[in-house]
Amino acid sequence: MSKDKISDYSATANSNTDIAGINIDEGCAPSGINNAIRTLMKQIKDLYAGTSGDKWPVAAGGTGGTTASEARTNLGLVIGTDVQAYDADLAAIASSGKGDQIVSYGTYGVGFKNRIINGDMRIDQRNAGASVNLADGIYNLDRYQGSVSQSSKVTVQRSSTAPAGFINSQVLTVSSAMTFGAGDYCGNAQAIEGYNVSDLGFGTASAQSVTVSFWVRSSVTGTYSVTLHNSAFDRTNAKAYTISSANTWEQKTITFSGDTSGTWLTNNGIGIKVYFALGMGSTYGGATDGVWSSTPKLAVTGQTNWASTAGATFYITGVQLEKGSTATSFDYRPYGTELQLCQRYYWKCTASLGSSFSTSGTAGGGVRMPVTMRTTPTLEAGGTFAVSSGNAGTPAAYTSTGGGSGGDAVNVYNSANNWTTNQAVALTAGFTAEL
Repeated sequence: MSKDKISDYSATANSNTDIAGINIDEGCAPSGINNAIRTLMKQIKDLYAGTSGDKWPVAAGGTGGTTASEARTNLGLVIGTDVQAYDADLAAIASSGKGDQIVSYGTYGVGFKNRIINGDMRIDQRNAGASVNLADGIYNLDRYQGSVSQSSKVTVQRSSTAPAGFINSQVLTVSSAMTFGAGDYCGNAQAIEGYNVSDLGFGTASAQSVTVSFWVRSSVTGTYSVTLHNSAFDRTNAKAYTISSANTWEQKTITFSGDTSGTWLTNNGIGIKVYFALGMGSTYGGATDGVWSSTPKLAVTGQTNWASTAGATFYITGVQLEKGSTATSFDYRPYGTELQLCQRYYWKCTASLGSSFSTSGTAGGGVRMPVTMRTTPTLEAGGTFAVSSGNAGTPAAYTSTGGGSGGDAVNVYNSANNWTTNQAVALTAGFTAEL
């Protein structure tokens, strides 16, 4: 057989009597040797250039294939796991000469993959890690809002107990067991601003799937629920997950199909609310798993009433909601970035208002927000003034733009009208613009 390419050669020297049909056997013409050497050089060049049709064996340092698909198969490489498929955007980054900068920014989550804010539970402006009662409609750790029909039954606080890769979690503890009637409920939730989920297309034919992932640890095993609902609470979808082992960290991943019906806000109102159910009566329980419904439900059939067990604990961290049907690694963001995201909704302020007040009346000063808040904030009760001398007064704030306030700054004043004149004044207070 004519040896037209290198792979046709024999490992037995005496069997190699031609090169591409040119006779090099014993007694061949001298011109045959010249022509054979030239042909051999071309075959080597073709092999090097990949145009010979030969498949260089993996064992010899090759890929064993002549196409990219063959090479990946022979080398055991999987796109998306071992190698990255071609992407025009990635190619543009590579050619920009700034790929190292862009990758660094991507590592820190500037792309906002995770629509949950404070998913790793680091930020606790209100309570600084102290335990407080879980109260209906009241915020605890930043961006998390209590949902409970009975008061003083459950406490919540930031914890340093966390799975590998995290330093904090949120822990809820049953201080007094709840007895669940039909209308009772217990859970904790985060409302996501409409601007931050507008690309998901909920309420349209192009609604995208989303995936919720998180780490959880509970002293009570059983079936639990994660629910998504809109601002009007007339589009809901509850999905179950199972806590299999008591007091053991388990990671959960739950994918929701996008809702093509209903009204989903894409402004500064509630876009999507994510609800973690910890106990539910029949009024808001009994949802069909994974089905979008117009019935206001917060838990699936069979939801474990965790809050019925005195002393029970429930830890959660690494909460992420992202576009698509695949859970990716947690979107770690720098502490300063995460704090600013929280401060759009709540800011614990300690600020100087100045030191030159010419009258003892209601004169005050402006407080500039560290970020633009979601809407003109209100001043939480319990704020205090500190003065260098005399009466401290009572903080109040103008809550309209006509009073000089807005999302960027708020004017505060002394509602007690009793300041001592010409004293330095400092304010400690919380400003809230929560959803």
